[in-house]
Amino acid sequence: MAYIHFTDEQKHRANSVDLVDFLERQGEKLTRSGREWRWKRHDSVTVRGSEWFRHSRKEGGHAIDFVQEFYNLSFPEAVQWLLGGEAGVEWNQTSKSAPAPKKEFKVPRMNPDMRRVFAYLIKQRFIDRNVLTHFARKKLIFEDAEYHNAVFVGLDEKGIARHAHKRGTYTQGEPYKGNVEGSDPRYSFHWNGKSNRLYVFEAPVDMLSFITLYPENWQEYSYVTLDGVTEHALIQQLRHNSHLQEVILCLDHDEAGIEANSRLKDILSENGYSNTNVIQSINKDWNEDLKERHGINPIPSKEHPKLVLLPQMCAILPGLCEILAAQWDVRKFLTDCLKELEPLVRTEKIVPENVNVVRECLQCMAAGSLLLAKELCRQMERSVTVDQLIKKLQMNYRIHEDRGWMRTRMENIRWDLAEIDQMTNTPGIRTEADQQRLGSLYLRLALDCVRTGMFVELEHQVIMPKQEQTANMLMHM
Repeated sequence: MAYIHFTDEQKHRANSVDLVDFLERQGEKLTRSGREWRWKRHDSVTVRGSEWFRHSRKEGGHAIDFVQEFYNLSFPEAVQWLLGGEAGVEWNQTSKSAPAPKKEFKVPRMNPDMRRVFAYLIKQRFIDRNVLTHFARKKLIFEDAEYHNAVFVGLDEKGIARHAHKRGTYTQGEPYKGNVEGSDPRYSFHWNGKSNRLYVFEAPVDMLSFITLYPENWQEYSYVTLDGVTEHALIQQLRHNSHLQEVILCLDHDEAGIEANSRLKDILSENGYSNTNVIQSINKDWNEDLKERHGINPIPSKEHPKLVLLPQMCAILPGLCEILAAQWDVRKFLTDCLKELEPLVRTEKIVPENVNVVRECLQCMAAGSLLLAKELCRQMERSVTVDQLIKKLQMNYRIHEDRGWMRTRMENIRWDLAEIDQMTNTPGIRTEADQQRLGSLYLRLALDCVRTGMFVELEHQVIMPKQEQTANMLMHM
């Protein structure tokens, strides 16, 4: 990996990023807690300005180590992201502990014509002229008079403009994009139809590209853009249009889009929307598909490496379960594996010569947890196979929740085992609710071990061992 040098001034700016602003732009939810903000997804974590603190572990820091800790990035990657990276995002450098006064929203002044916008969207982006004309006549798309940007307008329920997204029309370099100050994120660029179906996109050009690709009766459907991957506009459309019951997520076919699909499906489920589907572009996004149709080499799609790795990790488990069931006291085996694992993972970077043992211990602990879950189901007179448990484990996996460095993942595994020990060592007869709780803990431990194993694989970019290699390790323990 190439060495990246950052000046002291750059590191200071990166470490001064306001974490409330940062998290809100990732679509995270925060609630006020005195002079601080509490992160809903990690409720033991509070942020204030550029500082954070995890109360459960009595540790904290500033913006750079926050991004490293919770977003699995190296120091150079974290600094680059906080400095704006290639996207040119400018994070707030001042504290949001006290809410800033909201700036008044004003729609940019319209240019008398739309020649540059039409030329850009039709000739460079290949948007259908009739589709573009439709939105232009509704004044939902226009050209601003000052900079000749394409402006995509979002209206509220009364037809009043509340949001405007600007996209540069110059073709040299990365075009400008950003929202007009004071824009309400609940009312980004959208279209309301009479059908019960709502299509969801990251950006206006994605939405227009999809309509161009699939134009049949398009006005009958509803479409909304998210201004990235936050859920505000999506939830607003559903709450104020009761006829919308089917949600189709059409986000980018890359790591960020795939994680957002997972997160948004959970949010929709929490809000009572179970009829949710995902469709993906062939290439990175819908405009890349449109470009390919016109003979331009597209930016390819990118699968999420964790979702590629997950079935490979799970495929090893049935064989390990057979070996363990025949030769080991599984509960004691889990404890022994953890004891062997602990000294090898005391630092974030596992030394190369220990990677195989760490990987194998985690695989064996996952298999052992599944065996205990299977045995518990037998005691409850509910017959289940290892393959069925593995399928459930995969269904429970949430890519957007799979975060944290090695120390955080190990903390989760220790906590799982501690809860299991507490339940299994408590005297008396367990109720059915207790049994179900214990079964959930076994599956959670198995999933935490699989997730940690995937982290090790991706962190060290090593080839997964064959089942026979793992069996050899077991024979010598």
